[in-house]
Amino acid sequence: MNSTQQWQNVTWFEVDEHQDGQRIDNFLFSRLKGVPKSRIYRLIREGQVRVNKKRIKAETKLAIGDQIRVAPIRYEQKDETAAPVSDKVAQGLLARVIYEDEGLMVVNKPSGIAVHGGSGVAYGLIEGLRAATGKKYLELIHRIDRDTSGLVMISKKRSVLKTLQDMLREHKIKKTYAAVVKGQVTLDKQLIDAPLHRYELANGERRVCVSPKEGKESKTQWNVQERFMHATLVYASPLSGRTHQIRVHGLSIGHPLVGDEKYGHETEYRGPKPRRLCLHAMRLEIPGYPTIEAPLPEDMQSLVAQLRAQKADKVVIATEDDE
Repeated sequence: MNSTQQWQNVTWFEVDEHQDGQRIDNFLFSRLKGVPKSRIYRLIREGQVRVNKKRIKAETKLAIGDQIRVAPIRYEQKDETAAPVSDKVAQGLLARVIYEDEGLMVVNKPSGIAVHGGSGVAYGLIEGLRAATGKKYLELIHRIDRDTSGLVMISKKRSVLKTLQDMLREHKIKKTYAAVVKGQVTLDKQLIDAPLHRYELANGERRVCVSPKEGKESKTQWNVQERFMHATLVYASPLSGRTHQIRVHGLSIGHPLVGDEKYGHETEYRGPKPRRLCLHAMRLEIPGYPTIEAPLPEDMQSLVAQLRAQKADKVVIATEDDE
């Protein structure tokens, strides 16, 4: 049963020291509970969100004292009382903390959980961690897709959020993903350089494609780790931070990710059936911090083991001298 949610009147917010430097889209995700992300982006594009009476873009950074006006929002949402995060879920997330100091927390997110609530999701990783720790100030430093597993950086201090987001913008943080892709990738190492353009489907769902004319510069370093009969294990390091970058770059060279229902799902694949998107954020190299790693989750380890069992004798394992 559907009911019309709140936010039917003009809503005002004022930015304080905790939100200084935060992107407006991330700010609205955390404030407009239950409003789909696609709807929030549409509000921004249509000028329904103003900062100090001016139109803004999704990437606009906020400053202390900024006045944010959000026009009335009408939409239908499932009538579900904001589902509280259960103790079991909260403690389960705490058990997945890989690294923590006074300003930074890094969590090994499981596949299938969003990094934040919205778009029909009652709660995500960040809401779960706030509930588990009792800390009101925990903010996502970056995002990974719902179906992607692995390392997510979360700030416990405003200063750390700003510092690490600056490092991400300046490409000083190296992120490495493990991906199982369809087919045998020929080159041991390659730099995929293909501009990516983000667009929306009629239903508001985001998609990305390679577009030399409209796309933004996007580069991904691919290093083959192991070749199988029907797939390849690749370590991918994005040198830019575009939405769905590794997935679309894989598709662009004829090797979409195994288990990807959005990009390349029609590409032939005769290997074992995956349970999920085979993409895992496995390593973070942050200046001033120890290298942080998360091993392949059990479901991906199982798939790799099955692929090895199928592997032809003539398939050679790539040497591991690519670091």
